[in-house]
Amino acid sequence: MKYMLQVRFNGADAMIRKLPADEREKVTSEFIAIRNASGVLDGNQLQAASEAATVRVHGGQVQVTEGPPIGAGAEVNGYYIYDAPDLDAAIAFAARIPVARMGGTVEVRAMVER
Repeated sequence: MKYMLQVRFNGADAMIRKLPADEREKVTSEFIAIRNASGVLDGNQLQAASEAATVRVHGGQVQVTEGPPIGAGAEVNGYYIYDAPDLDAAIAFAARIPVARMGGTVEVRAMVER
């Protein structure tokens, strides 16, 4: 089954920037290893939510607003698409993502396969 792992930094990015250069390089290497791990089908860091456009259609008219939807909650900063045998395996993989131990979160959500 495929899972989307939604990464939310929640300040972990600031923590990473404060690390000494050698530790920062180790964390960067961890992210690269996660991206290149077996079962990872895709993964990317996203631009800031402030750079987003939110699209709605009301009465046949397209409405575009800058930024995320109001009340959207914590910003999604990146994602991985991970092919795992089950939810437990996906959760174990998500726990390896550095932000999970640095104050951030990783939401693991099964994808609807059609």
